Amino acid sequence: MDAGAIDIIAQDTNSNNSKPQVYENSLNKEDNPNLRFAKDDPHVIVALLQLSSFGNDQEANLKKASRYCREAAREGADIALMGEMWNIGYTRFDASIEGERERFWERAAAKEGPWVQHFARLAKELKMAIAVTYEQKWQPMPRNTVTLFDRYGNEALTYAKVHTSDFKPLERNMIPGDDFYVAPLDTAKGNVMVGAMICFDREQPESARILMLKGAELVLTPNCCGLDDIRLQQFRIRACENQMGVAMTNYPKPYQNGHSTAFDPDGRCLVQAGEEEGVYYAAFDMDSIRKRRAKSIWGNAYRRPHRYSILSETGANPIWKRIDGIGAQYDASKR
Repeated sequence: MDAGAIDIIAQDTNSNNSKPQVYENSLNKEDNPNLRFAKDDPHVIVALLQLSSFGNDQEANLKKASRYCREAAREGADIALMGEMWNIGYTRFDASIEGERERFWERAAAKEGPWVQHFARLAKELKMAIAVTYEQKWQPMPRNTVTLFDRYGNEALTYAKVHTSDFKPLERNMIPGDDFYVAPLDTAKGNVMVGAMICFDREQPESARILMLKGAELVLTPNCCGLDDIRLQQFRIRACENQMGVAMTNYPKPYQNGHSTAFDPDGRCLVQAGEEEGVYYAAFDMDSIRKRRAKSIWGNAYRRPHRYSILSETGANPIWKRIDGIGAQYDASKR
């Protein structure tokens, strides 16, 4: 798609109206005073890269993401966030074809390899943090991973999806992560405690809850699925119940339905994309978030964790037993 056909959406941070403003064809404007965030703007700006991929063509995906990271930096973003497993455009394989699974595994990129490290160098060049997503080379199977590089090109955190979508062959043939991570991210607006979860993670309330307990103020969420009203409202509730900002990047149509979005702890929608390809901006007021967290009855203020022991049990009532994406009985204890 031609850059001039892509819309950029930015939240009007001077208004209480959560409806985003649309600036058409703004990627072709070298100087766009309507959109560009001022250097002294105190908000932490997250660019949601709702882009169509080139499937398994990793070099083409690298070039496209790089192009729009540059645009995001030009517009004043502090963080750029890709959709889930961008290196392969979350391209599924046909499990009925012999050898397809193994070819999928062979496409995995090492964190220390050239594809991922390209974005470390780009983050340093642009002085903008980049959350790069990829099928990560791992043993005995790859992982679904996001690595966040800070504006100096240093790794702030690497997170592998804990709640892999085991009901489908692709992610049942991957290794889930074993923990959730939060790290300080040095931005031009000051340090922000940032965590990450990926797609199906956000549908499990424990994911965001653990990130909150570890100190997350802002959670980045790469995604690849259809976002209906229920899923969008789930995401909004994750922000409210944990008193933190959340930002999610999805794929546009025709692969998925877009609707990349962000919410603050009040449940206010900072931006919501349509279905089309584009770069969308969410402006987080970190001072406001911190003040709210200090007074809220939610988050970790009035919980009773000593009453929650059943949450760590892996046994399931028969009604919840499932056959997974490779035709086996799902067993959480083995994942």
